[in-house]
Amino acid sequence: MSTVAAYPLGAGTTLAELARDPHPRLARLRESEPVSWLPELDGWLVTRRDLALDVMRDATTFTVDDPRFSTAQVVGPSMLSLDGERHTRHREPFNAPFRPREVRDGFASFIERETDRLVTELRPAGAGELRRAFAGPLAVAVVTHALGLTGTTPTTVLSWYDAIVQSVSDITAGHEAGPAGTAAYAELRAAVEATVADRGGASLLVSAAGQLTVPEVASNAAVLMFGGIETTEAMITNGLLHLLRHPDQLDLVRADMGLLDGAIEESLRLEPGAAVVDRYATRDTVLGPAAIREGDLVTVSLTGANRDPAVFPDPDRFDVRRENARLQLAFAHGPHYCLAAHLARLETRIALRHLLERLPSLRLDPDHPTAPHGLVFRKPPTLHVRWDAAF
Repeated sequence: MSTVAAYPLGAGTTLAELARDPHPRLARLRESEPVSWLPELDGWLVTRRDLALDVMRDATTFTVDDPRFSTAQVVGPSMLSLDGERHTRHREPFNAPFRPREVRDGFASFIERETDRLVTELRPAGAGELRRAFAGPLAVAVVTHALGLTGTTPTTVLSWYDAIVQSVSDITAGHEAGPAGTAAYAELRAAVEATVADRGGASLLVSAAGQLTVPEVASNAAVLMFGGIETTEAMITNGLLHLLRHPDQLDLVRADMGLLDGAIEESLRLEPGAAVVDRYATRDTVLGPAAIREGDLVTVSLTGANRDPAVFPDPDRFDVRRENARLQLAFAHGPHYCLAAHLARLETRIALRHLLERLPSLRLDPDHPTAPHGLVFRKPPTLHVRWDAAF
């Protein structure tokens, strides 16, 4: 029996559909083909939560350390694209600053000031596009602050991020990446080299250079840069979109800001900023109903796993009071769990609180409808809103 015949739903699944509106298709796959062969992907797609966990926990059988791994093709080997002892060596120098207490002590006041500045600039206009005028600039400012890059501005860092993420997305979709990502990474690497050579301030990069080579520091800086920006920009934008689309849930949060954390977790569950993570089988193995061959691409759909009805009843509903929302897998799981998850949560919490408290009657702009989009990274291309300007 051919693979296509064995997995008919997978055969009918297109990458364009998964980028546009993946949820109906993922629900059908999860129910009938939870590990499904997708010809357009040239690999397996895992959509059931328990099987997704099996893959992400077992780095020996399902590795990221493969020449096909898209991020490594753009920025070289890093904590994101290595496993085992090499992964530990690359990740360890960056662990301490991203622990909960260190994040709170090291970043909270900066995030509060930067958020206040951005909202203060926006407020008189009464309308705006908050992905590029707020969420993106905030994420870039925090990453720039964290890395302490010498001689760079948030605008420059944002341009690097855009180019690198586009290259990673192109490769993941099976396209050849253009030169922009390579050029952006070369500029980032030069900035890292200058920062390490300067050895001033409290940059994470200077500290890491005591344990890693400068090229290794640069690769991991790129991962922290586009991971931190992408994760947080998506979290803020998707979180605000979910709240504004559900006025009843927004009213609950406005009445009790203690529910804001639940709203953030629920938004992460419904629309994780990183929709998929890739692994490669190191040996023949069985995963659920599928016989995986050595070398096969195994893509975990975090989006699919996060709406598994076996774990999340009524999984398509946005419920800020959902008791188990923190079981979402938006930050992945296992050895590659997102290093900066605590920082991303802190940024999003502060950002949404400022927006809701300081922009009266904040609402979606009906003239600019929007929805999350993307095969690998999912968020609205734009988020136009209105509010009652105060003078």
